[in-house]
Amino acid sequence: MSAREGILAAIRTSGSAAAPAPLRRYQQEDLLTPAEVQARFTARVTDYGVVVTPVPDEAAIAGAVAAICAARGIASLAVSPDCPLSWRPGNVAVIEDHPLPIEQLAAIPAALTAAAVAIAETGTVVLDGGPAQGRRAITLLPDFHICVVFATQIVECVPTAIRCLAPAARLGRPFTFISGPSATADIEFDRVQGVHGPRQLDLILVREGRN
Repeated sequence: MSAREGILAAIRTSGSAAAPAPLRRYQQEDLLTPAEVQARFTARVTDYGVVVTPVPDEAAIAGAVAAICAARGIASLAVSPDCPLSWRPGNVAVIEDHPLPIEQLAAIPAALTAAAVAIAETGTVVLDGGPAQGRRAITLLPDFHICVVFATQIVECVPTAIRCLAPAARLGRPFTFISGPSATADIEFDRVQGVHGPRQLDLILVREGRN
């Protein structure tokens, strides 16, 4: 018997004798309380370098957006045409995407959108092209993304989020999963942000309203 045949024979013997690996059981349902889910989500996204601004209700969104724009030196903001008027700040130029030419959209420093769902376990915000989210280019070309997340949109685990997204999937809408600012790292672990999306992400967490 050659060395090759001996190795193959050993592999066959080992494989036939080994017991099948047990299937791994994953969490399928949310187990935490709403307060615990919010706390975990905030901790996860903060660890990614995301700034979270909590506000009590929807009426406070415009003020929070205005404060973020002032702090970041943002002079103009891209929004979808259906972005609520009550969300739009008065201290910057708000530009609706109808759609804008790619070059013009890329020149706008920031974008303001809603979210579809957020996942506490992974610190992820998901967009599904729904109301106040606009097309995907809005959140990929501007350098800064301000995203409004309602506390009632935060779920604990990925399976729950997938179930929430099922209606949009049936309509064929695109999904964007966002876990912190766009970033990558090379083999030496040098982290570079803004490679394929915004360099900065701010979340406005609305405590009350919208189921």
